[in-house]
Order: sequence, then C-alpha cells, then structure tokens
Amino acid sequence: MKRREFIGRATAGVGAVWLGFKPAAWGLASPTGPTGRFNAADIVTLGSTGIKTSRLACGTGTVGSGHHSNQTALGIQGLSDLLLQGYDHGLRFFDTADSYGSHPHVAVALKKVPRNKVTVLTKSWSRDGGGIRADLDRFRKELGTDYLDICLMHCLTESDWTDRYRSAMDALEEARQKGIIRAHGCSCHSIEALRAAAKSDWVQVDLARVNPIGSHMDADPETVVSVLREMKARGKAVIGMKILGQGDMRSRVDEALHYALSRGVLDAFTIGAESRSEQLDLIDRVSSVTV
Repeated sequence: MKRREFIGRATAGVGAVWLGFKPAAWGLASPTGPTGRFNAADIVTLGSTGIKTSRLACGTGTVGSGHHSNQTALGIQGLSDLLLQGYDHGLRFFDTADSYGSHPHVAVALKKVPRNKVTVLTKSWSRDGGGIRADLDRFRKELGTDYLDICLMHCLTESDWTDRYRSAMDALEEARQKGIIRAHGCSCHSIEALRAAAKSDWVQVDLARVNPIGSHMDADPETVVSVLREMKARGKAVIGMKILGQGDMRSRVDEALHYALSRGVLDAFTIGAESRSEQLDLIDRVSSVTV
C-alpha cells in the first residue's frame, strides 16, 4: 500500500472525529513543559543507552504466547497498517517478540518507513549463547533489518538469572559491540528476577509490569515501583508494560495512564491497541494526562 493510500484509509477509519493531537517533531525532547502534560509522541531518551524514541510504544503482544497474540490475529496487513497509523501519529517505537509471532507483521511496516526513525524492541527466550546468536540471526531476517535496537531476554523469573544465564548475556553484549543490537536487557516475571536486574550492571533496558491495581505484576505496585526507582537511579532504561493490566483496566484507562506517567520511573511504556480507533483514543488520552 502506498503511504498516501494508507493515510487516506486511516482517516476514513476514524470518520470525522478530531482528536486535537499533534505529534512531536522527531528529535524533540520531553518533558512537555512545567504543566506536567505529556504526549504519546514525546521523544524520550531510554536511560543511558542514547536511544531516542517515542514515549508510547506500539505493542504487538497482548496475551502473546505460542507465536500468537491479539494483535497478530489482525493479520499481517491489519497489524502492519495499525503500526503505520501509529507512526503517522508520531509513535516511533515498535514492541515485538519471537513468542508473539509478530516479526513478519512488523517487517511489512518497516518497509514503509525510514529504518533509523523507528526503535525496534524484540525478545528472545534463549538462555544460552548459542541460542541467542541463532535468534539474533533469525530475528533480523524475519524483521528485514540489519540490526535490532533492543533485544531482551524474555520472561525471566529466577533470582540468580544473572549468574545462571551468563553465556546468553555475554552473547548479547558481544552483539552490541558488533552493532547487531544497540542495547540489551530483560523482561522480568518475578520480583526476585526484577531485583536481580536492578543490581546488574549488564542490564541496560528493563521491561517492567506496572499498573495501579497490581494486575499481572511481579509484586504489589509500591514494591515494584521502589525497585524501578533503584533501576532509574542506576541509569537503566525502564519501559513499562501491562499498563492496563492485560485488559483488566480497559474501563479505567485514564487512571492507568495517570499512574504510569506520575510515578516518575518510566522512560516509555508499551500498550497493544487492537484496532485503529482504540490506538487513536489511547494517543488522545495520553495527551490529556496532567501530573
């Protein structure tokens, strides 16, 4: 699909609704001013990585496992069009993973935008060096890109993972030094793993589950936020996920967004919209948050 055709179809999809949203110019930094207002397209810097991207990432893994997610159910064209609509509204961050099965969908979108204008984050379940190297080769082929911006070890739960999976960590650092990836880190699914990540000098980026009701989180919100503050103090990039509690806060979106933006611990966050109208509504709601 040509860009002009895509934009026309996206406009038709939202009818005559005017959201009053203006995407931030590429390269502008957040914050948005003394009023404490935010935009989904604010350009933020992820910790000490030097990577600049949009505050909101386009998630592709709602209920994502077994190479399937709510987003991949839209089909390759449907999900790629959703990502491109996000791009047209200033979202420069595509969040994908091997387990979501969304690499082919993201690849189609990447063909239609300047590669250096988009941050691509993906995740590997491999726990050893050989598996990581094989995954990085395969992921780049599946995504149609020479490099990955961020690669995470996916769904860590062990308190001693920084010792147990040292060969995988070394392989990711080797890939970073070769320019295959720009940064590495982890997503954690236990408070013990999250605490280990906070203390590890290797972790540059952490994908953390956070919302005000503790839904699908590693511990209660106060405990998790205290660990994320430790991460921030050590210069790590902290990206929030499960902001809507995997749908448990679907009717309380404004409350969830206010919580995510008011804690002062997230550089960015990812939410997986499941339709064009839902994505546009989400973008509009972010711009309405005041802290």
